[in-house]
Amino acid sequence: MIKQAEYSRRRKHLMQMAGPDSVVVLSAAPERFRNNDTHYPYRQNSDFHYLTGFNEPEAVLVLLPEGKDCRSILFCRERDAKREMWDGPMAGLEGAVADFKMDEAFPITELDKRMPAYLEERDKVYYGVGHDTTFDQQVIAWLNKVRGKKGVHAPDELVSVDHDLHEMRLYKSRAEISAMRKSAKVAVVAHEHAMQTCRPGMNEAEIHAGLLQNFYSRHCRPSYEPIVGAGNNGCILHYIANDQPLNDGDLLLIDAGAEYDCYASDVTRTFPVNGRFSAEQKALYEVVLETQRAAIEKVSAGQQWIDVQNESIRVTTEGLVELGLLKGKVDELIEQESHKEFYVHNVGHWLGLDVHDVGDYQVDGHSRALEPGMVMTVEPGIYIANHREDVDQRWRGIGIRIEDNVLVTKNGPDVLTGDLVKTIDDIEALMAS
Repeated sequence: MIKQAEYSRRRKHLMQMAGPDSVVVLSAAPERFRNNDTHYPYRQNSDFHYLTGFNEPEAVLVLLPEGKDCRSILFCRERDAKREMWDGPMAGLEGAVADFKMDEAFPITELDKRMPAYLEERDKVYYGVGHDTTFDQQVIAWLNKVRGKKGVHAPDELVSVDHDLHEMRLYKSRAEISAMRKSAKVAVVAHEHAMQTCRPGMNEAEIHAGLLQNFYSRHCRPSYEPIVGAGNNGCILHYIANDQPLNDGDLLLIDAGAEYDCYASDVTRTFPVNGRFSAEQKALYEVVLETQRAAIEKVSAGQQWIDVQNESIRVTTEGLVELGLLKGKVDELIEQESHKEFYVHNVGHWLGLDVHDVGDYQVDGHSRALEPGMVMTVEPGIYIANHREDVDQRWRGIGIRIEDNVLVTKNGPDVLTGDLVKTIDDIEALMAS
């Protein structure tokens, strides 16, 4: 678990970036109804969690930069014994100060009354501009109250907090990396279990259930809805029905990650339902695996994001030409983006509190340089759906993706999910065991 001292440092750093003439305001995620009076499991807004570690709805964080005496104020729900009987313990105002190291805490019901005073004599308000229209209107109402006072200066600039805050989130601390190693380890165990239990005649739903059992029994939750796609379903990038039979001779593509302390892993493996790759499956799999190996080698401090992408395109294109699925000279095919007939997505994305984590991929119009502390996925794939009549029948219905989570270090890539088997021999051996 990340210590409260780290959350405090993050808040102070953000206030220093905002400047002494500013106010920073962030709201917690609302509860979401699944149906009627039943809620989805609560998941805190990632930015709010990053600055507080506070996992309750109906809360607003106010940061007041004032030189060295920066103040953190939390508006939250007061403790209510009757409500706690139904929903469990609440931090309350006392807990906000004692356990979450806030300088002050007030009831959320007093937010509108107190907030205008914090805006007086400030120039800028930093918040998530445009994310929530209701909160936008609330901020405008506070400003109008200040503007209605004679002789009082009101902020004249609304600034999105996203850029500064998301730059902070892009670089993971030791504690964050530790949490991500945990989520990666749990995902590895879940994928191994899927390989070991998979048999023809089962259903995708059974594999899905096994993934969830492994996540929850290890104090994690899924970081996203798992993809368990057998056969042609593996060619559907966001397939989540997970309810079809596992047929002998098909591949099974599983894209599933665990979330620990709100930090995500994001892992994909593709393996044969019956434990043995066919010749065509093996040939395509080797192209994807070689692509991933080459791309991971590029994940090093000083390389650029686009270098990883370009390497994956080159190796995939070379492999597809060798198999006869693309025809022509490799350089010309790359220029024509011919790989997109089979490799339709980018090589990866940032990873952290969000599965597709925050952070710019370009800086000043140029591809971003990779730096220590960044974490990204590397996930090339090849997809040849059943309807592809322009491709020989023997290749159709094969979807393959291999995805790992990689930490950028000064000494090269650190594959957080590296313990999970991915060579053909290792997969077949694990499934046979």
